[in-house]
Amino acid sequence: MPEIALMTALLPALLAAAGAYALTRDGVGPCRALDAARWATLGALGLAILGAAGTVAAGPAATPLLGAAGLGLQVRLDPLSATMIVLVAFLGAVVVQFSRNYLDGDARQGAFTGWLCLTLAAVSLLVLSGNIVQLALAWLLIGVFVNRLLLFYGDRPRARSAAARRRHLGGIGAAALLGAMAALYAAFGTGDIAAISAAAGTATGPVALAAGLIVLAALLKSAAFPAHGWLVEVMETPTPVSALLHAGIVNAGGFLVIRFADVLLSVPHALHALALLGGIAAAAGSLAMIAQSSVKVSLAWSTVAQMGFMLLQCGLGAFTAATLHIVAHSLWKAHAFLSSGSVVDLARARPGPMPAPTLGQGLAALALSLGAILGMGWVFGMTLETKPAIVVFGAVLALGLAHFAAQRLAAGPGTALPAVAGVAGVAALYFALQRGAEAILTPTVPESAAVDPITAVLMAGGVLVFAAIALVQAMLPAWGGHPALRRLRLLARDGFHADARLARILPRPA
Repeated sequence: MPEIALMTALLPALLAAAGAYALTRDGVGPCRALDAARWATLGALGLAILGAAGTVAAGPAATPLLGAAGLGLQVRLDPLSATMIVLVAFLGAVVVQFSRNYLDGDARQGAFTGWLCLTLAAVSLLVLSGNIVQLALAWLLIGVFVNRLLLFYGDRPRARSAAARRRHLGGIGAAALLGAMAALYAAFGTGDIAAISAAAGTATGPVALAAGLIVLAALLKSAAFPAHGWLVEVMETPTPVSALLHAGIVNAGGFLVIRFADVLLSVPHALHALALLGGIAAAAGSLAMIAQSSVKVSLAWSTVAQMGFMLLQCGLGAFTAATLHIVAHSLWKAHAFLSSGSVVDLARARPGPMPAPTLGQGLAALALSLGAILGMGWVFGMTLETKPAIVVFGAVLALGLAHFAAQRLAAGPGTALPAVAGVAGVAALYFALQRGAEAILTPTVPESAAVDPITAVLMAGGVLVFAAIALVQAMLPAWGGHPALRRLRLLARDGFHADARLARILPRPA
């Protein structure tokens, strides 16, 4: 097994070599550089799959530490890193191949491909980190390379604005991360992440400081509201950059929290803060998303909402669910951005609008959805007593299912059975995936935290807030002309002016 870990350690180097080569072959249609990038990403995907298979067969393993005093470079393969590296390698292969055709004829296609591969190399280095030094180095490199991608069209003012804002907020996040890593080393006397996680429950000293700084770094990396502005302004970059950012880079914040889940579990108030701030981001992003008219901007706000929801999951102790959320969101969002040019054609091919459901149909759909979630949860052994966070997030899912079921019920006679089958199928899939994630990730990713009174209040509040958002979304067609809803829509479309206020604090772009 150490041999497989060593082979997987070649993955970031392979991508970095392809990126460096592409940078030296800039110009229109640099065929050799594009071929090198394609084969490097396919080779990286093969290494990632081999490493994941080795982890399943023989368990976690790590390369020898390249460093001293417990600090240095070290690749670690465990269920979490294996899952993430397969995801990163797969998305990297898809995005690089898409970029080959998307930027065909661009005068700087080689440079773009080079920075893209270097970004993928840095993300791979991050998810394979077995030591806090490697994790911090990869975190900093991601910021440098992403900034080059954001400024690919550096003559565009909005591109410069987005890059400057991300650089300033990323700098604060990087400082928070470095402070957290220093506090962890002071508390545990080692930089080995596995050793830190194993001893987290008994540690004292600056662990609370480290947990708070990890939360801050994760929030900023995830572009959580109100530090979201740069993410919804990156539309001046090529579409592959948007796909990579929304499907990969912003997930680094969630990965950081999940990787140090044992540390955060020892500091409950850090988790409470993460849940509260993540819930606010999810609610704000959800409202802003449904108020947008631009496809890409709506997708960007969707990412803000999804990252907030994922951080809320972590804050409530559902770390395996958050990992599953990262995988599912990454695959969906990459597809959504890369296919965004076809949205108009797809809309033209759709039938007319669905009939608006009545109040009775809406309530029946809600009862059906909640019943399906609770029933399927019981079938899979997940109840409010055993897995409260999973059931609570299932209740949020039920709100979305209720919207679908209500539309089906309003479509006319004969639609009740398909609606019931659809809701039950999604509920079963939800709990089956949760069980699968736990089987793969436990014990590397800890089980859900115990529910204390503050966590219980946060859970109940989250369900009520998302229920209100679902009601607003469902009633927009009927109540869209109401003055209060019009004002809310305008406010949400502008992101509640939070980014404008933050922009006054941050330095202006050069």
